[in-house]
Amino acid sequence: MQTKLGKLTLKNPILVASGTFSHEYNQFYDVSRLGAIITKTITPEPKIGNPPHRLYETEFGLLNSIGLQNPGIDKFLKKDIFEYENFATPKIISFSGSSISEFETMIEKLEENDLIGGYEVNVSCPNVENEGITFGTDPKIVYELTQRLAQKTQKELMIKLSPNVTDIAGIAIAAEDGGATSISLINTLLGMAIDYKTGKSFIKKGIAGYSGPAIKPVALGCVYRVANAVKIPILAMGGVSRFEDVIEFIYAGASAVAVGTAQFPNPILPIQIINNLIDYCDKNNLNLNDIKGKVSF
Repeated sequence: MQTKLGKLTLKNPILVASGTFSHEYNQFYDVSRLGAIITKTITPEPKIGNPPHRLYETEFGLLNSIGLQNPGIDKFLKKDIFEYENFATPKIISFSGSSISEFETMIEKLEENDLIGGYEVNVSCPNVENEGITFGTDPKIVYELTQRLAQKTQKELMIKLSPNVTDIAGIAIAAEDGGATSISLINTLLGMAIDYKTGKSFIKKGIAGYSGPAIKPVALGCVYRVANAVKIPILAMGGVSRFEDVIEFIYAGASAVAVGTAQFPNPILPIQIINNLIDYCDKNNLNLNDIKGKVSF
């Protein structure tokens, strides 16, 4: 089960995606069994998020327009980070900003905490004005941002990519050239839901991030394209709900896989996936590292 994600050695390839997990999940299972934890994205200042309604369940997934609601980096470092200190698994901090200098200031503050094993740099948030999305669509900006952050840390530096671009492989190459040690993808697609009876949007801000089972084929395609464009490891996510999904993403080129939206109706799903994955590999004498990127045609 052991795998490498850049500078991190993981006991297994199962993580929890940013924004879908909190330390309270330890009420349901031993969080230390996870390959690693990724926190909800934090920003320089506190955010109350977008106005409701900001969640809507569709036929095959979930629309969300949370808007990066979070306590801000100072409160996070003074209090929230310590909720994770007793979990014996790497802690990856997701963060975002509205300028390169804000990203730099944040990583400088985060570097002061020894609990942190690495970073997921959110340059691809689809539903927040000024945070992330303008960075994640421009390879030149992704390169510059990554290069400047890489100079400030020796920890794992993972760049999170958006599928809402013309050439996701080109963005990944820019991150690798800038010094990223891994890539995570995909963030949510852009979507919308309208009430046919009234013509009113179910989401207050209209456009939202779409996640859930329906996006898995898109995510698989993106992972495959990026895996054939870069040499650094990939953390895959997007529509994961079964251990079979994990194996598919590894065939596509991922080194690890994060469970996201599917945790909401079933909080213990990540552990179920780990158990099922172990059983399947044992029964089939399968080493997951042997199949990475080995999809056939």
